[in-house]
Amino acid sequence: MVPVVQKQQKGEGDALTQPFQNNYYPQVESNAYSLFVLGMRSPQTKQKYLQRFGYFLDFARVATEKTTSNEARCMELAELAKSNYKWLVNRIFNYLQLLKTRVESKEIKASTLRNNIKPIKLFLEQIDIEIPWKKLMRGTPKERKYANDRAPKLEEIIRISEYPDRRIKPIVYTIVSSGMRLGARDYLKWKDITSIIRDDNVVAAKIKIYSDEEDEYISFITPEVFHSLDTWMKYRKDCGENINENSWILRNLWDVTIPKGKGVVSFPKKLKSTGVKRLIENALWAQRIRIKLESGKKRHEFQTDHGFRKWFKTRCEIARMRSINIEILMAHSIGISDSYYRPTEDELLDDYLKAVPFLTISYEHRLQEQVNELSEKTKDNDFIIKTKLEEKEEQISLLVKKQEKFEQLVQSLIDSGQLKRAA
Repeated sequence: MVPVVQKQQKGEGDALTQPFQNNYYPQVESNAYSLFVLGMRSPQTKQKYLQRFGYFLDFARVATEKTTSNEARCMELAELAKSNYKWLVNRIFNYLQLLKTRVESKEIKASTLRNNIKPIKLFLEQIDIEIPWKKLMRGTPKERKYANDRAPKLEEIIRISEYPDRRIKPIVYTIVSSGMRLGARDYLKWKDITSIIRDDNVVAAKIKIYSDEEDEYISFITPEVFHSLDTWMKYRKDCGENINENSWILRNLWDVTIPKGKGVVSFPKKLKSTGVKRLIENALWAQRIRIKLESGKKRHEFQTDHGFRKWFKTRCEIARMRSINIEILMAHSIGISDSYYRPTEDELLDDYLKAVPFLTISYEHRLQEQVNELSEKTKDNDFIIKTKLEEKEEQISLLVKKQEKFEQLVQSLIDSGQLKRAA
């Protein structure tokens, strides 16, 4: 007899499969533009990619009176690409030829060529259109894997920090001391800074970068930087701001003429990474470190963000830190060692402490470090001298005791007449 299987009533499906039914999640309509934006990780990437992709759209003449927005132009390009594949390949080929010509005439760098192609690749990948990139890119100039710039000098970092804005010093000091990226400032709160104390002194501070994000990692800052941040937060508290562990390290300015506890000081707004970059660039120009480029030059001597990170890496190398530990503190990939090399925080800290004197910025702290070092040497010398004197005193005391025993022995011999008969 064949068993009768009762038909399940609507809504009585397996509990494991119910969450995957179409009516469980809200349906979101996807289009070429939304898929394109989905492939961009950060706001900075989105801004750059849309700008560079716009260059290609202009070249391909994907624009009408009705399609002036980025979204509409992306939608139109997607329709053209799917309906006329040959046209798309020819447009990309001609665009590459134009960029290649500009590279050969030294109008742009080879890296600029490839950066302008990246958003096109991403867009076509997101809408599932394959292009023979290997064939098209063959013969394009090779890009240099590193920029022809330098790290800032110590004197330049000091001059930048003297820019008349209280926020500039905590910004610059933190970046050059920890090696963090400029964009990481978007996530930095007061709770992410933890002082490290040894022998009643702050020797460094741990800093969580990209806190509570998937990319979270740790680095360290010098005692000088920690005290600078602590002073900055106390100043804000004195002005009337409610400082707590969730307070942003960087915030907007406020009217200092308003009495404490009143005005916008009580309503802090986070200073985003774009604002941080603008503030640093203002300092560079105001302090006459960055000036108008000479004719024919297109790059300043050091970049706003990477220049500070290069300074950090260079100083750590000079301090003879382990290169692999430096890369970890900078959140660089260390290849296959990513899966196997697992130093503890204490091991990273001990290595970082070697670099603290080399990462210290202000002359005052450098002089203080020298004074402390001399004081320690003086204490050591005093201890050595004291120990030597105590040893000499013990030796003299032993000699005195021996002399007293000898004199007592001679006197006893004299008293007994033995010394006289022997004579």
